[in-house]
Amino acid sequence: MVFREQTVIERLTQLDGVVAKLAQRADMTRDEYRADTDAQWIIERGLEIGSSIVLDIGNHILAGAFQISVDEYEQIIERLREKDVISAGLHAELRGLGGFRNVLVHGYAKLDPELVYEHYRKALRTFPRFIGEIERWLSRRAA
Repeated sequence: MVFREQTVIERLTQLDGVVAKLAQRADMTRDEYRADTDAQWIIERGLEIGSSIVLDIGNHILAGAFQISVDEYEQIIERLREKDVISAGLHAELRGLGGFRNVLVHGYAKLDPELVYEHYRKALRTFPRFIGEIERWLSRRAA
């Protein structure tokens, strides 16, 4: 696979849009979240899309820039850290994202609102941090 910086930039822009949408409800309390089915659906979908974009960007970087193929989502996060694309701190924050994405995609009928809310609060911090670290990696790569 050929690495295409423009592909990564386009996906980062999409992720930024997801973050903006999720941030519109950042003041929502846990109790408000549990009581609002519409908000649950919006947040669940935003987390699904955002998680998928993070993993897609990571997979593209690994395959295109490093010729690394992975079998599982969690390996994407691990390999990005090993290749110094993301920091150890962000790696720790993103650990478990692949599994959570699968829960969102395949376990929608029995999602635990507490788990989703916790991941939502975390995503408000980690998705923007991921964008910043990938942009810095792109800058270092271009230098």
